[in-house]
Amino acid sequence: MPYNSLNEFVEKLEQANELIRISSFVNPELEIAEITDRFSKQLGGGKALLFENTGLAFPVLTNTLGSYKRICLAFGMDKLDDFGRDLDILIKGVTSEKKSFFAKFNVLMSVSEVGSWMPKLVSGRGKCQEVVNITPDLSILPILKCWPADGGKFITLPLVHTKDPITGIRNVGMYRMQVLDNVTTGMHWHRHKTGARHYEEYKKLGLKMPVAIALGGDPIYTYVATAPLPNQIDEYILAGIIRKKKVELVKCITQDIEVPKDADIIIEGYVDTTEDLFWEGPFGDHTGFYSLEDWYPKFHVTCITHRRNAIYPATIVGIPPQEDAWIAKATERLFLVPMKLSLAPELIDIDLPTAGVAHNFAILKIEKRYPGQGLKVISSLWGAGQMMFNKVMLIVDEEVDIHDYNSLFRNVIGNLRISEDLLFGRGPLDVLDHSSNKFAFGSKLGIDATKKFPEEISSTCKTDSFVNTIDWASFLLKHPEIKGVNKTLLDQHIPVFLFTVKDEFKKEVCSISEQISREAELIGVKLIACFDSVIDISDLYVICWQILSNIDPERDCKIIFRDGNLAGSLCVDATSKTFEYHCFTRPWPNIVVSDQETINNVDSKWDSYFSEKFIKSPSLNYQALSKGNGAIASKNLEHKG
Repeated sequence: MPYNSLNEFVEKLEQANELIRISSFVNPELEIAEITDRFSKQLGGGKALLFENTGLAFPVLTNTLGSYKRICLAFGMDKLDDFGRDLDILIKGVTSEKKSFFAKFNVLMSVSEVGSWMPKLVSGRGKCQEVVNITPDLSILPILKCWPADGGKFITLPLVHTKDPITGIRNVGMYRMQVLDNVTTGMHWHRHKTGARHYEEYKKLGLKMPVAIALGGDPIYTYVATAPLPNQIDEYILAGIIRKKKVELVKCITQDIEVPKDADIIIEGYVDTTEDLFWEGPFGDHTGFYSLEDWYPKFHVTCITHRRNAIYPATIVGIPPQEDAWIAKATERLFLVPMKLSLAPELIDIDLPTAGVAHNFAILKIEKRYPGQGLKVISSLWGAGQMMFNKVMLIVDEEVDIHDYNSLFRNVIGNLRISEDLLFGRGPLDVLDHSSNKFAFGSKLGIDATKKFPEEISSTCKTDSFVNTIDWASFLLKHPEIKGVNKTLLDQHIPVFLFTVKDEFKKEVCSISEQISREAELIGVKLIACFDSVIDISDLYVICWQILSNIDPERDCKIIFRDGNLAGSLCVDATSKTFEYHCFTRPWPNIVVSDQETINNVDSKWDSYFSEKFIKSPSLNYQALSKGNGAIASKNLEHKG
């Protein structure tokens, strides 16, 4: 069902017992984020939070789409797969040769209904313009500072409206906005994004770029601003299809651009393309690390309008899982059918694990019919839209349940031949990837864990079965460089060896892993992974997050062959990288955690905020991973001197 305001969605959440109201004052600086982090990391995503007393006129809504149930409520669906199913039926209905004329006619009538859901410009002012501040002042809004090393306050859930200056086609993107003063913010659009492309076009023409920021309204607007749509496709077309109701737009008051008439808050302004860029950031990002400072344009505010009862929506990102993980889950479900139809007809299902922060890890299930098909799918998707940012892609057979990670892992380890089933590639990476040697460019790893046809199996490739006969006391005496070992997987006869290395031996990780792989007790072990000494080696979620975040596959993954066994072991260096130990020249970012003062403040006020059971700060689990108080953990070469 479509929602006519954010207030209307809040009412729906309250009816569904998916919302908590906090009437006591909570500081938008650090405290709202700390509380939201505690709830968003609860099993299933916790509850949405409405902070009614922010010291300003506007309440703050967080964790709005932070659970599967709330995503479904926003979409008006019982299950997110329903959208893909309906789309699949629609397309098959039109293209099937076997359907009668009348059956196809009925399907085409439903296609014509889609035309009535296209966005429409309406005359007059919208609800979003009930109150007009022609002398704008951003300080009227309860804009959050989320994490202690952030460069300032950030608008974290902005729907940034821009237009192609040549074609006039609209784009709605989501780019964080750092507040510089009461009328100026940053505009953090990455080089790969449509907003950045529009900026470059205006710059060529020497023109100022009109921009409008919408906040709130139907939560579907927020979702479509994050959706991986192709260039030149208006996000409000997708919004209309999901809502089954057109998005009605109104003209801004000071800029030549349109916004949803039922949004909560509109910030109008422009980017001067002749103006120097400014040093934006840092910001505690959805990777769980700080994204560090870089050069971005400034946005100049010319007008702020809003509803009389407007809500200020915000999101918190940081160490996963957070609200963005559930938004990514919606994308996973909605875009399965388009990916299958346009790129990989053999594709059956896809899963984006939260530990992979959307772009670092993708698991795909395919119907395999010929040799090399798994590798073909990997190559196809690495060249497709935002899948080009993927770092590690895993392909499995159709009988595998890719959403049951335990059985999936056992299946993959059972099928995998390290020497033959890995595909290394290079290409674009997400701008937020901190592990590659070069900014936004690095290597990728494809893993074909499907059952193999005879043509795919080398006659020289043999594997050994792992038998756990390790005498840990003597093993650790032989390897004093090891600080800790995860014995759980090996005890379950899963051939994976995970260990942490003492700091003074970090430079020798590769040789240590090679020595370990050649130990007689570890014959048959397929994966050996090394981590920093501060990592809790028993926490497999953190282990996965650290591997996917910290590796550049070509640099940090090495296949070690044992004598007489060409199957080999894959040794992975998942430690943080420094210039001293790895000749890594880029700055290495810090982990995103709350400071102890904020944690203590929230702890002491908990009973005045909630009747709910006390939730301890998730940051306490990760403080050992943080190095110092700043956004940078290791300055490395380019920050030396």
